[in-house]
Amino acid sequence: MRKLLTKFGARWGIGLFLILLACAHAMEILPSNTLDRLDIFFYDLRVRVQQPKLESRVVIVDIDEKSLNEIGRWPWSRNVFADIIDNLTDYYQVRAVGFDIQFSEPDLSSGYTTLESLGKTELKDVPGFERKLAELKPQLDYDQRFAKAIKGKPVVLGYYLSPEQKKGVLPAPAFSASDLNGRRLDAISFKGYDANIAELQSAARAGGFFNADLDPDGILRSTLLLGRIDDRYYESLGLATARIALKADTVAPVFLAHSARDYGVLDSLLLDSKPEPHRVPVEDFLKVQIDYRGTGGPHGGGFRYLSATDVLHKRVDFQDLANKIVLIGTTAPGINDLRATPMNPEYPGVEAHANIISSILDGKFKQRPEFAEVFDVLQILSVGLTLIVALSFLKPLPSILFTAVAGVAVVWFNFWLYRSGNMVLPVAMVLVLMLSLFVFNVAWGYWFEFRKGRAITNLFGEYVAPELVEVMAEDPENYNMEGEKRAITTMFADVRNFTTISESLEANTLREYINRYLTDVSEDIRGNRGTLDKYIGDCVMAFWGAPVALEDHAARAVASALQMLKTAKRLNQEYIERGWPPLKIGIGVNTGEVRVGDMGSKIRRAYTVMGDPVNLASRLEGLTKEYGVSLAVGEETMRAAPQFAYRELDRVRPKGKNEPVAIYEPICLESELDPAMRRTLARWHEALHLYREQKWDKAEAILRELYDEYPDEWLYDIFLESIEEFRANPPGPDWDGVTTFKTK
Repeated sequence: MRKLLTKFGARWGIGLFLILLACAHAMEILPSNTLDRLDIFFYDLRVRVQQPKLESRVVIVDIDEKSLNEIGRWPWSRNVFADIIDNLTDYYQVRAVGFDIQFSEPDLSSGYTTLESLGKTELKDVPGFERKLAELKPQLDYDQRFAKAIKGKPVVLGYYLSPEQKKGVLPAPAFSASDLNGRRLDAISFKGYDANIAELQSAARAGGFFNADLDPDGILRSTLLLGRIDDRYYESLGLATARIALKADTVAPVFLAHSARDYGVLDSLLLDSKPEPHRVPVEDFLKVQIDYRGTGGPHGGGFRYLSATDVLHKRVDFQDLANKIVLIGTTAPGINDLRATPMNPEYPGVEAHANIISSILDGKFKQRPEFAEVFDVLQILSVGLTLIVALSFLKPLPSILFTAVAGVAVVWFNFWLYRSGNMVLPVAMVLVLMLSLFVFNVAWGYWFEFRKGRAITNLFGEYVAPELVEVMAEDPENYNMEGEKRAITTMFADVRNFTTISESLEANTLREYINRYLTDVSEDIRGNRGTLDKYIGDCVMAFWGAPVALEDHAARAVASALQMLKTAKRLNQEYIERGWPPLKIGIGVNTGEVRVGDMGSKIRRAYTVMGDPVNLASRLEGLTKEYGVSLAVGEETMRAAPQFAYRELDRVRPKGKNEPVAIYEPICLESELDPAMRRTLARWHEALHLYREQKWDKAEAILRELYDEYPDEWLYDIFLESIEEFRANPPGPDWDGVTTFKTK
C-alpha cells in the first residue's frame, strides 16, 4: 500500500479534489448554470428517445384547416360549439370535454343585440316585432344556446391566469387556504385572470386554466396543476378535465406525514373518484413534468386527432369517441397554439394538456425524487473513486475504453430509472467528473510517463508538404498559418478494388505498384499548382487555392483530374504488360468555402482543409462507382470552370446531406469537343430531362439508342434499370428527380 501511495499518491489526491468539487455542486454548495443546462440537455434527450405510444383514452377534436374550410372562418359562433357539444355528449357519449379555448367575450355574431336595440328605437312601433324577436331569441342568442348545451354536461371551459387584469368569471376553486389547516402550500401566485363570460362558466361543470409554464430557455417541460389567486387554488385544464372524467367532485392536498425538509411538504393531490380515490403526485410549486407520448400533431403518434367538422357532421365512427376524454383545440395555421417542447419546437398546446390528463389517469408522472441529491453524491463517489484507481493502472487505449464503457453504463442506468421508475435523476455532474478524471490522467501520463518518447514522436510526426515550404520561403511575411475561410477546390482520388489488388500482389510488388501510381498522379497535381494534402492508403487528397490564392483553382483541379485519368490509363497498360492487376481510379472534385490552415495537435500538425465542400468531394469520389464513371465534380466546380464540356450525371442527395446537389462528369475542354460527342451529350441531356419529367417511354427510347451506340457506358444502363423500377413502382407526382444514397 505504501508503494502505491508513493507512486500514485499525488495523482489520487488531485482526483479526490475533483470528486469533492463535484460533490459540492451536487449538494448545491457550488452551483453551476452550465452543469444545470447540461442536465436539462440530458432530460430532453431522455424525453426524445422514448418511442411514441398512442393514448387511446384521450382524443383531440381539432379545429384544423379542413374545419375552417367547411364551417367558416375563425372565430366560430357559439351555436357551432353547441352543436359539437350536443354530438359529443348525447350522440358519442364521451366521458368529458375540455376546451383549450376561452370565451371571454359575448357572441354577437347572430345580430340579436342589434335587432333588440332596433326594437327599442326605430322598430319599436312595428306591430308584432317585439313578440317575434322574443320567439327568435332562443335561436339567435348563441351564448344562451351554448350555455344550455353545456348545462349538466361534463364540460370544462379553459381560461387564462394573467398578471394584472380581471376579466370574466372564475370557476369554483379547488380549495382555499382555510382548507389547509394552517399548513403552508407553495404555489405560483397570479393577480388576475382572463376568464369566460358568466353565462357560460356558470353552466359548465368546471373550468381550468391553460397557462404554459415555460422554462427560462422557452421550452415547455413542466406545467402547473394548481395556481393561486389570493387565498384560493384553481385547477389547470388538464387536472379539471381529468377530475370530471373520473367523476370526482373535489381535489384535496395530501402532505407528507414525516419530511426531513419541512412539515408542510406536499406529496400529492387526491381526487375523490369512485370507487377508489385517485392520487396525483406533484412536485414543488404544484408542478408536474409533462410525459410526452409523441412528437406532437396529428401524425405525432401520441394522440388521435379528429377534425371538428367531422364531429359536427357526425362523420366520426361511434367507437372512436365513445367513452373517451375529449380536448377541443386547434392546429390550424394562424390560430394554432404552438409551444416549444423537448419533442418538437412547434408542439400543439392542446396536446400538452392531453399528456397531463393521460398521466393523471395513470397516477404516474416523471418526477425528481427527494433523494435525488443523495443519489447524485453517491454516484459521484462510487464512479469517481473507481475511475481514480482504474485509470492509474491502465494504459491510454484501455483507459479510453474503460471510461467510455463506464459513461455508457451511467447514462443507461439513468435512462432506465427514468423509463422504468419514472425518476428524473441528475447525470451531468458525474459525466463531467468522468471526463475531467480521464483528461487529467491522460495529461498526467503524457507529461510524466511518456516524455522520453515525445521527442522522437515530434521529430517524425510533423509533416509539411514541400509546396507549403516553397510558399513560405518566397513570401514569408504574407504567409499566415492561422485558420481562415477561403474558396478552394478539393480533390479525392482513389484506386478501385485496391483490396483485391493488395491480396494478389506480394508486399514489395504492391509497394512498387502503389508508389509508382502515387508518384505519377502527384506530379500531375503539383504540375497544376495543387497542394498535396495527404495520402490515405491508396487515396490521394489535394486542393487548389491555398496556401497560394489561385483565381482559376477550379479549372486547374479539373485539368489535373483529366490528366490523372490519362496517367492512370498509361500506367494501366504498363501494369498489364508486367502481369499486374489493372489500374482504375475514381476522382471526386468539389469547390466551396472551407476552413484552411495549420490544424492538428501538439503531437502532429498539418496544413489542411475542413468543411462541408471537402466532405462532398469525398462523397463524389465514392459516387463515381455508382454511375460507372471515373470523374465526378460538383455544381460549383462546373460553374467555376466553364471552359470544359460536362455531362450531367444526376441530382443526388449523398449520405449526410439534406439538400440535393447536381453532379457532372468533365469530358474535355469545350474547344476540343468534336461534333459527334456534342450530339451525344445533347441526346443524353434530353433523355435526362424526360426522365425527370417521368416520361419514361421517350427517355427509354433515347437511352436505348445511346446504349446501343456505347454499350460500355454503364450510365445508360443504370438509368434504363431505374425506368423499369419506376414503371413498377411510380415515384409519384411530387418526385423531385433526386437520387438519395443511404451509404457513403
